[in-house]
Amino acid sequence: MSEASDVDRLLLERPWQRPLSACRGNEALDRLPTATDRAMMIEAAAQKLEELFDIFQIDHRNDHNTRDTPRRVASMLVNELMHGRFHAPPSITEFDNISGFDDLLVVGPIAVRSTCAHHLLPITGHAIIGVLPSVGSKLLGLSKYDRIVSHFASRLQIQEELVTQIGKFIEEKTAASGLAVRISAVHMCKTHRGVRAGHDGRMVTTAFFGSARNDRGFKDAFLRECLSLENRG
Repeated sequence: MSEASDVDRLLLERPWQRPLSACRGNEALDRLPTATDRAMMIEAAAQKLEELFDIFQIDHRNDHNTRDTPRRVASMLVNELMHGRFHAPPSITEFDNISGFDDLLVVGPIAVRSTCAHHLLPITGHAIIGVLPSVGSKLLGLSKYDRIVSHFASRLQIQEELVTQIGKFIEEKTAASGLAVRISAVHMCKTHRGVRAGHDGRMVTTAFFGSARNDRGFKDAFLRECLSLENRG
């Protein structure tokens, strides 16, 4: 079968795609695409991006600056900016809480690099995660928090849902008594278009889970640690 017919089949069958009504941009697919599926997806997307460049009257076939741009952008979208949509979550190393540690654990700042679902522009900032373990809960390897944040950020996101996805995943893996996720980020859809605001303006979202929802002491301690870490940064 020729390459062109493979792409045509891909566009027709869309084997990686679940029903459109459930196919949100910041969710993983029910059936994750194979490496072959992703390669064909890139090929199909590159063709569509070439059509877009044609509409914009950009001579990508002869312009040395944009000659391979459609394929580069298609590859970037599938393999990087939406990696968390087309790949499984990172493998998580979990440890039993042998010592029964039950005090606040705070990790961060963790780099956040995401893409706005509304305008496909970058979201950049950091996340801070607070965990209140219990005797029966699990503890995560320290680097896993960074991998979890990166995984869910690598989708077409809005910040309010990103904090929730990160928190629910950690809560499921650890069964922690309480949990908090805070993200502070700059949105390029505000700085590079529309009002064209300055980069000092940030959006801060915080989500609490488990006992942390109604624990004023936890919230105060977590927010103090966030301010301390952010001021040091």
